[in-house]
Amino acid sequence: MGFCRARRAADPCQNTLVAANVFLVTDPLSAAAEPNRRRILQLLASQPRTVSEVAAEFTVTRSAISQHLLVLADAGLVEAEKVGRQRIYRVLPSGLHRLQAEINRFWTDELDSLVADAHAQHTHTTRRRS
Repeated sequence: MGFCRARRAADPCQNTLVAANVFLVTDPLSAAAEPNRRRILQLLASQPRTVSEVAAEFTVTRSAISQHLLVLADAGLVEAEKVGRQRIYRVLPSGLHRLQAEINRFWTDELDSLVADAHAQHTHTTRRRS
């Protein structure tokens, strides 16, 4: 059993996995691949928000959300505007276009064929059961 498992959730180990997932990510696809970051992008797509407003939607700490926002900013997916003592984050359309371009490069004809084959197999299996 690891050190962090033996400790209570209120200690610094609570966000160990978060910390391990935020460093060394620079490309938009890798940054958006993490589920919390995808959810942050969805929240920010509806309207700009402060770190505290974003953090209120999650069970992880505000610090963890700040780290995720920094990864998204480093990947060019969001930007922050300092207003007084707060930072207001918003989605960058240019970053989302780059993310879409990476997804399009990944989604090849082979993947289309794989999806079609899986659908045909599912249809065939479903008809045999009827």
